[in-house]
This record gives sequence, structure tokens and C-alpha cells, in this order.
Amino acid sequence: MYGSKPAGNMSRRRAASTAALGAAALLLAGCSSSGDGGEDKGAGAGITQQPKETDPFWVNPDGTAAQQVASLTESGKKDQAEQIRKIAQQPTGEWISPENPEEQARGFTEAADEAGRTALLVLYNIPHRDCGQYSGGGAADGNAYRSFVDGVAKGIGDRAATVVLEPDAVLHLVDGCTPQEFHEERYDLLKGAIAKLGALKNTKVYLDAGNAGWGHPDQIFDPLKRAGIDQADGFAVNVSNFYTTDDSIAYGKQLSAKVGGKHFVVDTSRNGNGPYTEGAPDERWCNPPGRALGETPTTKTADPLVDAYLWVKRPGESDGECKGGPKAGQWYPEYALKLAQG
Repeated sequence: MYGSKPAGNMSRRRAASTAALGAAALLLAGCSSSGDGGEDKGAGAGITQQPKETDPFWVNPDGTAAQQVASLTESGKKDQAEQIRKIAQQPTGEWISPENPEEQARGFTEAADEAGRTALLVLYNIPHRDCGQYSGGGAADGNAYRSFVDGVAKGIGDRAATVVLEPDAVLHLVDGCTPQEFHEERYDLLKGAIAKLGALKNTKVYLDAGNAGWGHPDQIFDPLKRAGIDQADGFAVNVSNFYTTDDSIAYGKQLSAKVGGKHFVVDTSRNGNGPYTEGAPDERWCNPPGRALGETPTTKTADPLVDAYLWVKRPGESDGECKGGPKAGQWYPEYALKLAQG
């Protein structure tokens, strides 16, 4: 797969869906309140928002990492708690599940709005998702997907949100993973999602565009255009992957030149030590050892084409049942600690 395993890099979705729904319900119940620098109620970890001028994205005070910080602190493991705090204190993507998407989107955006921040949401529910691999599934059909997107849009409303749209969806049209008979529908669904979400007053949409290790921009720029990139705010690179920020920016700039100078965002959640190069190439993506957190989320980036460094993937969640990890999407405390220690 062009030097990486992009399909497996999305493996956290099933467990994340339950967590997302629960967290959204809590937020709707009013379990979050904070302005600039104020302390949020939540897991008892004392999680605060980052400075708005450099990092306008919302930190979820009730996230799994925050819960582990509270648990470690309570059990007297303060050194470990402070390591995990490196994760808990940063904004990460909220992956919207198919169950009650409107409620989830409303919960996250209302909590972010209350804190004076922007919600970072990830939509990962395209039909025939992940080609039946670790994160296989997605909406039952095109109509179900359109209803899902409609629900998300209603939940966001006029509140500020940045949406990373469908990791791997375009890439799998290019690499042969998604059967040909589903291609036209997928292009139509992505184009429709961009139009629907992009029409919202304060929502930015970035369509996923692969990573620096899978191939060449020439292979994906035309599919991106067919999927509606012209109507999006830009594209996302390195989602859930480990390629360095410099390599990701180089890839993004090459691709940007092919799609009308579109801006892009980079997932820096786990790329601090770059990609893993040992073992079988088709397993390097799954819970690779020796990795580290990357640049913290910010809109103050190294290049004018790069709108933000984001933590789209939640650091500390398993990629799948490999190298001793739990199921995809479940919190993997030992791995989280190693990422934080770098």
C-alpha cells in the first residue's frame, strides 16, 4: 500500500463511538464550563483550555486521558499522571458516531462555545468504510450517510467547528481498496457532505488526503477534485499516521499546488519520532513502539499554507489488537504513557 497501511491507521472507531456519545450526553447535561484559562469541571484532573490566540480548539475536560490523570493522581502515581496530562491538556478530535450524531455534535459544539473555543470534529462513517478491515463498517447506504451528515449539521448549527471529513475515503478510491461499483456514490456523498457542512456559518471542512508515505500527489489530486475539494476549506494530511511534520508539509504543499492552492491541516498527534521502520511493512502502522507525541495543536504553524497542527487521532487509543494492544479505539494506558514520555 505505497509504503504504509492507511486503512489500519483509522482503527479506533468502534470504541470511540461509545465514548463520543457518552461524552456528548455529559456535556449536554452541563458538565463543562470554562472561559479563557479557566478550570473545567470534569474528571477531577484540573484540565484547562489552551491560550486561544495560539490554539483556538476546545480541550475536552472529560476525555479518557483526563480520566486517567484523575485516576493516577488519586492512586498516588503523580509522575505518571503528569505524563498523561501532556495528552489530556491538548485538544483532540471528537469522532462522531452513527448513534445520535445530532446530539453529539450539539454537545461538543455547545461545550466548546461555552469555553470560547472551536470544536474539532471528525466524521468517519462513509459506507463500505476501511474495506472491511479493522475499522470496517460505516453507514448502511447513501441515504443513511446523508441523514448522518444532516444530523451533524443540525447539531453544529451556527457554532464554531472544524470538521475533518472521512479519513481514507478518497485514498481508498485510489489504492484499489474500495470496489469500483462504490466509487461514484462515494464521490457524490463526499461532495454533498462538503456542501452541507461548508454552508454552515462558522464551520470549516477539511477533506482527508492521505499521508506522505502512501504515494504521490499526482495519484490523488483528481479524485479530490471529484470529491468536491474546491468547495472545502482545504484538506487534511497524516491523519492517525506518524510521518514527520516536515514530510507532511512537503506532501501537502505538493498536493496543494495540484488543487488550486488549497490550505491544509496536519495531524501531529503521534509523529514526534517519525514513522516506525522495523518489522513487516503492513503492520508498522499498528501501535508501533518508540513513537512520541508531535507538535501540540496550534494555528501558529511553520507555513502559510498550513492552517493548523491538529491532534485528529487521540493519542493513547489503540490502533488494533496488535503488539499487545486492546481492540481498536480502546484506551491503551501503557502505550499512552510511552507516547507522552517520548
